[in-house]
Amino acid sequence: MASDNRPLSPHLQVHRWYLTMAMSILHRATGAALGIGSILLAWWLIAAATGPDYFALVQGFFASILGRLILFGFTWALMYHMLSGIRHLFWDTGLGFELDTARRAGIAVLVLSVLLTLVAWGFGYSVLGG
Repeated sequence: MASDNRPLSPHLQVHRWYLTMAMSILHRATGAALGIGSILLAWWLIAAATGPDYFALVQGFFASILGRLILFGFTWALMYHMLSGIRHLFWDTGLGFELDTARRAGIAVLVLSVLLTLVAWGFGYSVLGG
């Protein structure tokens, strides 16, 4: 039953890292982070339905530095995952597979996700105050 001459599966140490490869992994990671963030959203909604005391506790957590960092990361993950998903929709139609186009689209997704996150937070602070 032992077969010493079978080929080994390639692993990450064998492959050269490309932007599209890293972005694919990041797309999956942000999807998982959004799932965890949805649990936090549910916690906030349950706290709102529970009563003012518990809601104030949860609001206090999200208003803290750690809470704001988590919310900022959640916002970026949402923007990145959305833009990366749009890029995947183009790929589903057969567009954008050229190496240069895929690289430029990847850079655009990264830059736009950061910009959209900053715009969303800037708008939030300007409307709601900080």
